Parts: sequence; structure tokens; C-alpha cells
Amino acid sequence: MAEIPETRDSLILRLRDPQNHEAWSEFVEIYRPVIYRSAILRGLQHADALDLVQTVLLSVTGSIDKWERSHANVKFRHWLLTVARNATINALKRLQTHQLCTGSPLEEVPDVSTPDDLATERSLDLEYRRQLYLRASDQVRTQVHHETWRAFELSSVRALSIAEVAAELGKPLGSVYAARSRVMKKLLAAVAQLEGAE
Repeated sequence: MAEIPETRDSLILRLRDPQNHEAWSEFVEIYRPVIYRSAILRGLQHADALDLVQTVLLSVTGSIDKWERSHANVKFRHWLLTVARNATINALKRLQTHQLCTGSPLEEVPDVSTPDDLATERSLDLEYRRQLYLRASDQVRTQVHHETWRAFELSSVRALSIAEVAAELGKPLGSVYAARSRVMKKLLAAVAQLEGAE
């Protein structure tokens, strides 16, 4: 599995200031959907997943100043994963206890076994990459002509062949290739900017 870019250190440092609303907005914009979708994948219902998101974000708020990169291999997302995983397990345990006390059938009671760390990390990574793509695509979509974006979307997102896209848009094959390439370059630049990569 390809490694995803790490949350940039400058954002983590800015998060240590609780009054830095811009940093917190950026952090929440990236991670709220990631945590939410991961919770849903673990079996939480919508309302419970929203509660979990708030719990995790409050945990991060209360402990971000204690997070230190003690080694180059220590990654912020691993720390966040641990916070999210523990909060999810606690939420599932509370839900399981509640459902057992109310007499719910056993098959409706969520599984609270400790999730496979690698599978959970992959899930979190996938959701993180998805959120980065969504944020980058929102930016890029406004920077290119509608038909350029449409050519990219049809060929790359919907996986139509270049010939099918050209026929649908009434454009030559070369212009579809060029449009897709132009959008991909802009998307890669937008993701790099969002991540603070070189």
C-alpha cells in the first residue's frame, strides 16, 4: 500500500494554540470525515459516529500539546489512530452494554473486539486520502473549464475510455488526454499544497 503524506509539522505546531481557529478549522476539515467514516465502518450508527467524532476531536484538543515526534518513524496519524481506535472501542462497548441491558438480540449487538491495527490503519489512511482528494478536487474544479473537468471526471473517476469520453463530449482524443493530464497535475499540486509537501 502506498504511504500517504503525513500531517505537516507546521499544522501540528499551530494546533497547540487553542486560539488558532484557522489551524483547527483546517484540521477538522481534514479529519472529521476521516474519523466519521472509520466509525461507520466499525459499525457505529450515524448519531453515534457523530458523537465519536466530537469525542476524538476533544481528545486531540486536550492532548495535542503532549504529542511529540520522538523519532522520525513516529507519525501523528498513528497517534490520532490510537485516539480514534480507543474512542471507537469505548463507544462500541457503551453501545453493547446498552443494547444488552435493553434486551436487543445478540446479532444486533456490535462487535467490540479490538480491531486489527493494520486493517484499521489502512481504513484510516484510505479515508484520509479520500478526504484529501475531495478537498483538492473542490479547489481544482474552480480553476479549470467545466469541459476540462468533465473530461477528467469521466476518464479518471468514472473510468470511461478516452474514446468514450471524446465521443460523449464531442472532442478529439488528444484534447481529452490533455484535459485529463492538466487536471491531474493541478490535483497533485493541490494535494501537495494541502499537505505542505515539497
